[in-house]
Order: sequence, then C-alpha cells, then structure tokens
Amino acid sequence: MERTQDCRGGSVGAQRVHFASHLQTMAKMEVKTSLLDNMIGVGDMVLLEPLNEETFINNLKKRFDHNEIYTYIGSVVISVNPYRSLPIYSPEKVEDYRNRNFYELSPHIFALSDEAYRSLRDQDKDQCILITGESGAGKTEASKLVMSYVAAVCGKGAEVNQVKEQLLQSNPVLEAFGNAKTVRNDNSSRFGKYMDIEFDFKGDPLGGVISNYLLEKSRVVKQPRGERNFHVFYQLLSGASEELLHKLKLEQDFSRYNYLSLDSAKVNGVDDAANFRTVRNAMQIVGFMDHEAESVLEVVAAVLKLGNIEFKPESRVNGLDESKIKDKNELKEICELTGIDQSVLERAFSFRTVEAKQEKVSTTLNVAQAYYARDALAKNLYSRLFSWLVNRINESIKAQTKVRKKVMGVLDIYGFEIFESADNSFEQFIINYCNEKLQQIFIELTLKEEQEEYIREDIEWTHIDYFNNAIICDLIENNTNGILAMLDEECLRPGTVTDDTFLEKLNQVCATHQHFESRMSRCSRFLNDTSLPHSCFRIQHYAGKVLYQVEGFVDKNNDLLYRDLSQAMWKAGHALIKSLFPEGNPAKINLKRPPTAGSQFKASVATLMKNLQTKNPNYIRCIKPNDKKAAHVFTESLVCHQIRYLGLLENVRVRRAGYAFRQAYEPCLERYKMLCKQTWPHWKGPARSGVEVLFNELEIPMEEYSFGRSKIFIRNPRTLFALEDLRKQRLEDLATLIQKIYRGWKCRTHFLLMKKSQIVIAAWCRRYAQQKRYQQIKASALAIQSYIRGWKARKILRELKHQKRCKAAATTIAAYWHGTQARRELKRLKEEARRKHAVAVIWAYWLGLKVRREYRKYFRANAGKKIYEFTLQRIVQKYFLEMKNKMPSLSPIDKNWPSRPYLFLDSTHKELKRIFHLWRCKKYRDQFTDQQKLIYEEKLEASELFKDKKALYPSSVGQPFQGAYLEINKNPKYKKLKDAIEEKIIIAEVVNKINRANGKSTSRIFLLTNNNLLLADQKSGQIKSEVPLVDVTKVSMSSQNDGFFAVHLKEGSEAASKGDFLFSSDHLIEMATKLYRTTLSQTKQKLNIEISDEFLVQFRQDKVCVKFIQGNQKNGSVPTCKRKNNRLLEVAVP
Repeated sequence: MERTQDCRGGSVGAQRVHFASHLQTMAKMEVKTSLLDNMIGVGDMVLLEPLNEETFINNLKKRFDHNEIYTYIGSVVISVNPYRSLPIYSPEKVEDYRNRNFYELSPHIFALSDEAYRSLRDQDKDQCILITGESGAGKTEASKLVMSYVAAVCGKGAEVNQVKEQLLQSNPVLEAFGNAKTVRNDNSSRFGKYMDIEFDFKGDPLGGVISNYLLEKSRVVKQPRGERNFHVFYQLLSGASEELLHKLKLEQDFSRYNYLSLDSAKVNGVDDAANFRTVRNAMQIVGFMDHEAESVLEVVAAVLKLGNIEFKPESRVNGLDESKIKDKNELKEICELTGIDQSVLERAFSFRTVEAKQEKVSTTLNVAQAYYARDALAKNLYSRLFSWLVNRINESIKAQTKVRKKVMGVLDIYGFEIFESADNSFEQFIINYCNEKLQQIFIELTLKEEQEEYIREDIEWTHIDYFNNAIICDLIENNTNGILAMLDEECLRPGTVTDDTFLEKLNQVCATHQHFESRMSRCSRFLNDTSLPHSCFRIQHYAGKVLYQVEGFVDKNNDLLYRDLSQAMWKAGHALIKSLFPEGNPAKINLKRPPTAGSQFKASVATLMKNLQTKNPNYIRCIKPNDKKAAHVFTESLVCHQIRYLGLLENVRVRRAGYAFRQAYEPCLERYKMLCKQTWPHWKGPARSGVEVLFNELEIPMEEYSFGRSKIFIRNPRTLFALEDLRKQRLEDLATLIQKIYRGWKCRTHFLLMKKSQIVIAAWCRRYAQQKRYQQIKASALAIQSYIRGWKARKILRELKHQKRCKAAATTIAAYWHGTQARRELKRLKEEARRKHAVAVIWAYWLGLKVRREYRKYFRANAGKKIYEFTLQRIVQKYFLEMKNKMPSLSPIDKNWPSRPYLFLDSTHKELKRIFHLWRCKKYRDQFTDQQKLIYEEKLEASELFKDKKALYPSSVGQPFQGAYLEINKNPKYKKLKDAIEEKIIIAEVVNKINRANGKSTSRIFLLTNNNLLLADQKSGQIKSEVPLVDVTKVSMSSQNDGFFAVHLKEGSEAASKGDFLFSSDHLIEMATKLYRTTLSQTKQKLNIEISDEFLVQFRQDKVCVKFIQGNQKNGSVPTCKRKNNRLLEVAVP
C-alpha cells in the first residue's frame, strides 16, 4: 500500500528523504566498525565460549591460518609470530588505528600502542608496555613496532625527528652486541631490555633511558651446538674493510678464532656485512664519536683474540704445576691492541695474588685455572663493554631539558625457559625467577585494574579466586631461607664450597616447601622418583615444573675475576678498557667481596618491579607457533606449552570472573539500535536510557547485564553473541528493505525520465518538419527571383555592348587619321635635320684641315721632348696609384713599406716613407688624452734615464705608471693622513725603509707631492718625515735587478739631520722617474741619478758604503741587506 502511494506523484519526495536517512545511518554504521564485525574466530578471548585449553588453541590456530596474528584478552594483546612479512604495518594502517578506541578495530599491536600513547598524552598517566615470550616469539620485533608507531604518531620537527631517530637507531647497536643466533631464533635477545621513553606535555619525545638485565656473557666463550656467538663478532669479520681488519690485527676467516662456532657461522638470509654497515651508521646517528667507535671495535677484537691464547703445563722445582702460554704471538697482538705491557698480562694468566689483611700470597695457576682466568676475563670484558655501550647510548638519548616529563616504558625481556632433560642451569633459574615476578605483578595489576573499573562504574565487586605465585617468589628471593640467599651464603662460606654442598643445603632448608622437589631431600615422596636425578632439584613454577641442574650454580653466581687481571686491565694504555676496570686501581683496592650475580639480578628485578608499579601496564604476550621458524606452521603442542607457562587461560578467567564484556553506552547503542523500533533510526535521549529501552525490548534477563556509570556490563558471552546474531539478521532485513526502496525509486526515476524524453523528442520532430518545409519554400522563391533578375541583366548588357561598339568605331577612325598626320610631320623634320648635320660636319673637317696646315711646321721640332715628358708623367702617375693601393697600416711600429719600382724614384720613395711615418705618428698622437700623453712622457723620460743602465728597467716597460697605489682618498684607514696633506699626491706607495743601524727593513708609506717627499707609518698613517724637494740632491741605485735606492739630502738642511734615506721598492723605476720630473718642474734643475754598484750614503755623522754583490738567497729571489761593519752595508742580489 505504501509503495502504491509512493508511485503517485506527491509522496515521492517523502520517500526519498526516508531513503536518504537510511543510507546515512548505514554509512555511519559502516564507519564505526568493531572487532565483532567480520570476526574470524573470536577476537577477544574473554568472549570465547566454552573456555578451555582446546578451544583457546583452536581459536588461535583459526586466526593464525587467516593471517590474524593478534588476539585480545581484554586489554592484553597475544601476538603469534608469523615468520614472514605481512602487509599490516603500512603508514595507512598507522593512520587507521590513530586516535581510535581500543575495541573499535580488529586486534592489532598498533591499537595497544595508540591506547598507551593517548593515555600518556591526554590523561597524564605514565605507561609501561611489557613484552614477554620465549626466544623466537617475536618480542624484539614487537618492541620495534611499538616504538615505530609512537614515533609515527607523535609530533614533528627537526629536534623531535632527531630524538625519534636516535631512539630507533639505538636498537641496531644493542642487537649487534646483545643478540645472537640460537636454535630457536636467528636474532635472539640474550639480555633483558627496559627503555623509558620520555615525552613533554605535548606528547613529543624528549629522550630515553635504557636499562639492561643479565647479559648472557657465558655465550662469549662457549655456544651450544647449532648456535652462534653475538652478532658483532661475525659482522666485524664480514663487513670491515681490509684496512680496518689489519689495524685490529684480525682476519676474515671465522675458523681462526676459537670463540666462534663454525657449524652455524653463516645464517641463511642474514647479510653480516650489510648489518655491520648499518650498525656503524646507527652508532654515528646515536652520537658515538669516531674514536669511540674505533675503541669499541678494538675491545671486540681483543675479546676474539683472547680465545686463541692456549696454555701448556709445566712442573716447577717445588713439584707444583704451572701453566705457560704456548704461542705468545696472540698475546703480543692483544697487548698492542690494548696498550698493556706483555709481561704484566702474561703474569696475570700464570699467577694469582690473594690479599688477606696486610699479607699477599702469590700462587701459580695450573692449565685449567689459566683457561678459567682467560674465559673469565673475556666474559667480563665483553659484559662491561656492553654495559658501557648502554650507558653511552643513554648519554646521547637522554632528555636535554629539565621540564616535567611523561614516561612510557617498553620492557623486552626473556620469557619463561624450560629446556629438555636437565639442561636448565643458573641462567634459566634467574630468568624464570624474573618471569615469576612479572607474573605476580601482572596478576596484581590486572585484578587492581578490574577492581578499579568496577568501583569507577559503581558495580559490585566480587572476590576472584586465582593462583597467587607469591609463595614461589618467596621460595626464591626470601632473604633468610630463599634459594638465592642460600646460594650467596654458600659462596661466601669459608672452606670447600661445591655445587653439591649447595644442593645439600637446599635439601635441608627447603625440603618441606610444597613447590620444591629434590630426591635427596628429607621428603620421602621423592626418594624413588627416577625422573629426578640426584644432582638436580625441581621447582613447581606457575607455568609448570622445571628441573634445574645444580652444576655450575656456585661458579656462575660468584662470577669471579682474579684481581691480577683487573689490575692488568687498569694498567692498559687503552682509555676505554682502563675505564671498564676501576677496581684495578691500586690506590682504590677494596678487599670487600663484590656482590654475586644472583644478588645483583635480584636487586635489578626489585628496582624494575618498583618502577613498573608506578606506571599503567600494557601487556603483549608473544607466542612462537613452531620450532622450525617456518611460515604457515602451527604446532599445537608447542603453543599449548607456551599458553600454560604464560598463564593466558588464568588471565582469561580473571578477566571474565565478573562480567565478560563491557562497552560504553554510546557505541553500544549505535551498534544495536536497529534491534528496537523505539531506538531506530535515531534515539534523541541519553545513551543510557536508549540502552535500557533496547535491552527491555529484547527481554534480556536482568542477571545477564548490569548498568555502570558510563558502560553496560554483560556477564555471559552467550548474551553478546545472541545480540550479534540478532543484529546480523536485522542488518539483512534492513538491507532487503533498502534494496526494495532503491529498486522502486530506480524504476520510477526511469519512467519519469522516459516520459520527459518522449515529450522532448516529439517537440524536436515537429520543429524539424516545419523548418524543412520553410527551407523548401524559401529555396523556390529565391530560384524564381534569380531567373527574372538574370533576364533583365542580360537585356541591359546587350544594349550597353551596342553603345560601346559604336563609340569604339568612331575612336578608331579618329586615331588612324591623327597617326597619318603625325608621321608625315615627323618625316619632314628628320629630312631637315639631316641637311643641317651634313653642313656642320663639312665645316668641321674644313676648319681641322686649316689648323693642321698652319701648325705642321711647329710640331716636328719639339716632338721628342713632349713624348719624354708625357711618358715620365704617365710613369709617375702609375707609381702614385700603385703606392695608394700598397700603403702599410697606420700603426707607428709597423716597419713595412712597399718596394721601390724604379731606380730614379729612390729619393722620392724614401722621402715619401719619412713623410708617411711622420704623418701616421701625428695621427696616433692625436688620439691620446692628456693623461696618456703624460704617462708616455714619463715612460720616455724613464727610457732616457735607465735604458741599458739599470737591469730592472726592461721589466718595468710593460707596467703602467699608476702612482697612487694605496688609494688614500678612498681608504677610510688613511683619512687622517689625507687630511694632513693639502697638496696633490703624485706617488702613494708602501716601501721598505732600511734601518741605518742593522740593515733590517721597516714598512713605510712613501708620498710624493709637488713640493715635498713624505714618509708615514703604514698602520697608523702618522707622518714620520717630511723632506722639501729643494733639499733632495741626488738619487743613487745599483745597475742590478733590485729595488734598492738611496735619496741623498742637502748637507746642513733640517731634513738631513739623521742622514740620507735608503729604500727598497717594487716600483723603483716609476718612483725615480716621477721624483726626477717633479724636482725638475719645481726647482728647474735636473736631479742627479747615480747608477753604480757601490756608492756612499750619509748616516748621521758617518758615511757608509753601500755595496751590491751577487749571492744565493735563502728566501728565494728577494735581495737582502746586511750591515757588515760601521762603514759597509752589503746588499745581496740573486
């Protein structure tokens, strides 16, 4: 009925509005997605029904098979390592999860990272992200993804980008020195890492602090079969240049080094050389100086070469065994690398000094003890180097400002380890102890979070029963009866201490503990347990029972390094190695026993737990799907084992002990509003009221849900799945309705369009027919008009042509008549002209005859002379015409001149050459300006004075005379000097004034004006001497290629009180010439220019001979002046 009404005109608009509102609603629903949409398996394990180990594993496997590697347990993320690259970490994915609700999209590590970052930025809550799992589960990659996401979503800027880059680039450095290839993982972290990333109030990173825990330093000296040493050793040998390897005294061959296992030296898919370049680049970005990076590589090389030192036994006279180094070449190279005296290090490997009170006892080391000392030194050296690296990175990445900071911690630490049979040792014991503490804080913080949310939402809190592993932690860490305390007590006890005595003590103290098992304990129920060897004990951890081999516990806990080796390292010339062993300083000897490895780790774990409890926790549980490191392989038994020791089922039970699902009212109403007519399509009241109406309409039992302040709490997952089923069915119904309305709208729209098109087509057809008929009528009328007009035009044309022919005939007759008359008159005139011309010709011939008859007698007497003159005139004329074409250029220096054609013209030819040269010289001189004329006059004057007299003259010919070389008028430095001189300055040049006493030179400004010669200080511009030109009597100089000249002054004048002046200048010829011309112009007397290699100069009351000699100069081609005695001054000229 409704559709019928819609098809009738008026209600079509209303139907369109209704349809548009449906489309907007569905579009909004599509944008607000949820992890419940298109769910593969169950995205949140809290909603798993039924909940048991089998369904848990099946759900993980189902999601893993569909490339869904992330699953939630409430706010905890489970990550299954896919062992391949997946397209789920692109920048687009980062934007998808940015600023989105945690449950709004499918499970992802980015969702947890975004939730933690937004809580830190917006709610000012410090965060920590705890990443746990066994080796190969993907912990390191997960920590990288967290850091890369935070780096992508936080602020931008040059400083911020630099901080982010340094934080990210610290990973390659730590991985190279702290990661190794194991049977379970090609890039296994062999240390625990906790990084605090510090942010400002805007959420931009300021820096970070890294803490490391329990580096597996025993790997340095020994690796299990199928595993490698730390990456850096292989990267250095593979990627370093030959020059660097030679400097470090290394070779690329792995087999040359005892500390490197050969069966797994090469790893498929790993390029150690490229990784080495990456590490060097990362160290540079983080802030390592070049010398620091070189020092680190030298220490690594020293550790490698330590493994090549081998010992042989020798017997002393007293019968004691002693060890000696077989090949001292390796020891020598180590000492060259580290700067240690070879004898000191050799003695440290052969003897051990024990200090007790004031006594020192030196004992020899046998071969076994020497090998122990060597390995202990290698382990300590590498372990301390790693700690130094962490501290050095912290110095670079720490926050530079002192403002209040927000902190996000990322914990990447080893997971629970259970090896086959009795391969679990001291390392596994303290690793599992750390995981016990993490499990304890995990349960406590999870329950605390649940309880706080219930209280915040005003929901009644009910007590939750769970396994509290505090009793296991107490078994290990109790200060009195704990295993670590007893291990420390056993290590410090005097007398014989072995692993067996330690186990015996455990059997006495812990025999009654319900989580401790030992075959030798007083508990009779384990006496016949054949799965429990005599040299082992077993602890029932929260993740399962672990059998520990007691062998090596005492030695690994002691972690002793002989004091002799510490002191030898402190004596190293290598600054880094010396700083790693401060206890080796003899001035700071401490007889107190260093803390044990167990106590140090216990204190570190306590500090870590205290730090984590101050932050809001976020958990990532990493799971390894198979031991083959293969993609698409899911081994259920292995996954089951990890689920148990990670306590994931326990976590789900704690999470769903009260209400399994909770959601804010707004997204809940938005998701399920289509299930109730009152809330669909829009609810105008409060969201909580809408949810109440919705649940009442659906008749959901009251005990299945509870209303909080801001969230709806659903107790059973079945209720949620029932809602999802109803929603899915309702969405299908709504889709059907939308399709129906859309199809009706489409048909109506098509009909109206066809109707409108028919009307338009009919109108166009009628219009076309009328236009065509009109065109036909118009064409007919035009044809008739054209025929009539053509007939009339042809008639008029015939009449006009007749008239034209009549006029043309008359004109032609008249033209013929006039032509006949003109030709007759022309013929008459031509006849008359011929007669007149004949008369004139006859008369001319007659006159010519008369003249010839009259002058015939005179012509015969002067014919020879006239012919000679005529011929000579023609030769001279030809000579001048040829000279005109062969004239040389107008350049005065062009000496070309045409050759003489006739001998009788020799004098004329020379005179013409002289006249032409004078003429072109005048033309060339007329082009000169007054300034150029003056310069050439000075050059001409210089030629007359110095040509063939002074050897320096030829080099000055091509140099223009500038005069003012200092530009005193433009230089502000000489403003004071310029103001003091009122006359025109002819020369302004820096000269070297020769000291009268010792022959050394001093720079002076030489100024020549129209009336005076002045000397001024070059730096200050102060005038030192002023000499009138009338007092200058002579200028003396040598004939050699030097710039020395003497200015002689008139005796008795005021200027001559100190004697004559001796100068050296680079422009001697110019200065002497200008001085000569200026003196001539002012005094009308020529200045005497004396050129001689030996002349006298008046110095005060003495006359000194200046002598010029040839000599080899130390300073090149510069002449030198030297005072030989009171009467002689020698100038050495090269």
